[in-house]
Amino acid sequence: MEAARPLTLPGRRIAVGTRFNLAYFDGVMMAAALGLIAFSIFTLAAATADDIPGSPLYFVLRQGIYALIGLVLMFAVARVDYSRFRELRVGIYSIMIASICLVLVFGAAARGSRRWIELPYFRFQPSELAKLLLIVALAAFVIEHRRRGGDWRSTVRILAIGLAPAALVFLQPDLGTALVIGVITLAILFLSGVPWKHFAAIGGAVAAIAAIALVLAPAAGVPILKDYQQERLTSFLNPSDDPTDSSYQLRQSQIAIGAGEKSGRGDQASQTELNFLPEHHTDFIFAVIGERYGFLGAAFVLSLYALLVWRALRLLTFSKNLYGTLIAGGIAAMLMFQVFLNVGMNLGIMPVTGITLPLMSYGGSSVLVTLMAIGLLQSIHIQAQLASRDSRAPNPLLR
Repeated sequence: MEAARPLTLPGRRIAVGTRFNLAYFDGVMMAAALGLIAFSIFTLAAATADDIPGSPLYFVLRQGIYALIGLVLMFAVARVDYSRFRELRVGIYSIMIASICLVLVFGAAARGSRRWIELPYFRFQPSELAKLLLIVALAAFVIEHRRRGGDWRSTVRILAIGLAPAALVFLQPDLGTALVIGVITLAILFLSGVPWKHFAAIGGAVAAIAAIALVLAPAAGVPILKDYQQERLTSFLNPSDDPTDSSYQLRQSQIAIGAGEKSGRGDQASQTELNFLPEHHTDFIFAVIGERYGFLGAAFVLSLYALLVWRALRLLTFSKNLYGTLIAGGIAAMLMFQVFLNVGMNLGIMPVTGITLPLMSYGGSSVLVTLMAIGLLQSIHIQAQLASRDSRAPNPLLR
């Protein structure tokens, strides 16, 4: 005889692992994610065949392995009731801070930065995972503080909790990821209902900090940003004709995208094939898409991102509770800002900050964390579907 299914009372968590069903998955979101991964592997196969002598599939095989592991993690996360993470907020936040600090002490140095921990066959970037862990922990902290009122002190505390990891990541230095963490913090604050006057004060503080970092501190002989960071932030405003300066990457990317025109140049993509385009498998993969597949290829990729973000934003009202709404909003903000910053950087309208294009750029940490974030969105979707189904089911106690 089949065991009786426990009743689901209002406000109680639903154990997804005991009633997991693929039918509750968001198929559109899944299709968009798989489409981006597939197009990434396809693009890397064409763009990096000559990058590693004797290993034409070096980047392709590794990206495929990262994708497979990421999909396993995505399904694993989707099986968990996301509400359980709310109880673990202090531990999750502590792990996030500890992992970032670990990089500052033991991280591998590359190009003047310490962003990775060298592991066998893999370089782990804790700051990538920190983005997702911050979303999960900060959403829980916001709910706890809401119970105590929405005064200035509460806003300042939440802002400090969110910006502390951003400051640590900035010290690596990794300006791009620090900006993403800052945007995540502001998005969760906005969704939690923080008053507009608080945001006005935050905006004024951000403008003051930017003025100090870019103008006043360098003029006083106390630079806050590294020289190359300041050059990257300002070079897109005043590109020069010197092919060796900091605007070289931006110009090569613009040339590549412009050369692609409507349908792309295919194997005649000279900027990519002749290695004029730097970092064409990571930061500037969108320029590769623009040159090889033209406007049509770029529009296809952006359409997949639009689908992904739309399904994430849909969960803001579809989620069964505020915690799910805040998590979905944080993930949507993370994805939107990264796409906006990376594509803008490739088009030459945003500074070069080293932000990858989610699920498109080569990189294990980025792919794994993005797929885990999608798994968390799927968990929110599954929970909402199950809660909706249970609310429509007849109550056996009333029979």
